[in-house]
Amino acid sequence: MKKALKIAGIVLLALLILVLGYVAYVFLDYHRIEDNLPLTAEGAAAGEVKAGTAYTVVSYNMGFGAYESDYSFFMDGGTESWAWSKERLDTNLKNIAELLKEQNADFYFVEEVDTDATRSYHRNEADILRGALTGYSSVWGQNYDSPFLFWPLTQPHGASEAGLMTFSSAPIASSLRRSLPIETGVMKLVDLDRCYTVSRVPMENGKELVLYAVHLSAYTSDGVIANEQAEMLLSDMQSEYEKGNYCICGGDFNKDLLGNSEEIFGISAGDYTWAQPLPEELFRDKNITLVPPLDPENPVPSCRNADAPYHEGQYVVTVDGFLVSDNVTVNSATVIDTGFAYSDHNPVTMTFTLQP
Repeated sequence: MKKALKIAGIVLLALLILVLGYVAYVFLDYHRIEDNLPLTAEGAAAGEVKAGTAYTVVSYNMGFGAYESDYSFFMDGGTESWAWSKERLDTNLKNIAELLKEQNADFYFVEEVDTDATRSYHRNEADILRGALTGYSSVWGQNYDSPFLFWPLTQPHGASEAGLMTFSSAPIASSLRRSLPIETGVMKLVDLDRCYTVSRVPMENGKELVLYAVHLSAYTSDGVIANEQAEMLLSDMQSEYEKGNYCICGGDFNKDLLGNSEEIFGISAGDYTWAQPLPEELFRDKNITLVPPLDPENPVPSCRNADAPYHEGQYVVTVDGFLVSDNVTVNSATVIDTGFAYSDHNPVTMTFTLQP
């Protein structure tokens, strides 16, 4: 009996040392990516941006290529931690690339693009998108750089390197990564290294079209940080507008951009409280407008909750959309209905004209 207790004690001590060692590794490895980090544009684009011309932009959270309609994610309360398989991931990535290419947009914003992650079998998804969207200038900005996550135990999520992409049919002259505020304490370990990227496209009238790609925080303790993130972004856009430039922002805001998605889609949020409307006061005294994508005759949500495979009655909401400065005229903004075939998000699209 004493020998058995001694062995059990040694095993428990070893497990405790392993757990404490792992916790120390996570905290010691934690770091934030540099703010105001210059980014390099890749690809050759020959287009030109002119005032008075109509353009199209698409924004899409591609869910690192894993979120097919039968997929649920463990961080959202589901079961899966990786894409179903290498084969299904590759097929999904091909379909996503083709879907984007078919839109023939002038500009694209794409979120959750892995470049080296356990969950996506270390596929460089940025290169896959670049290979499909030829003739564009593109920028990738990292917003996720996590240490190896040993959970779930049956299939650890592993390490992840992911980011945001911007594609432009006209040359991107320069780009910058801006770090957003995030929560402190343990919460900083579970959130992405949130950021937005700022890409500058020179125009024929001597001004600049400034493109902002963004993915704001979803799961925060009280929502304050998410509002601070939006405030920082809006202030940056306002500054550019006051310089005479045109501003377009697209991405996943993790906010109910319609303000009443429950009413529009007829599905109660219930206990899901993560997608709150953007406070109106954030836009006060600013020349920046929120553009939520919606066809009133055929309302389609941009996002489903990923705690289970897609099914009738599942919580849906529109969190993907655009921000524009007052010198941009919006002609239309809608959701592209894919039935959540390739991601837990549907792409959203907007047509706009830059005012003379």
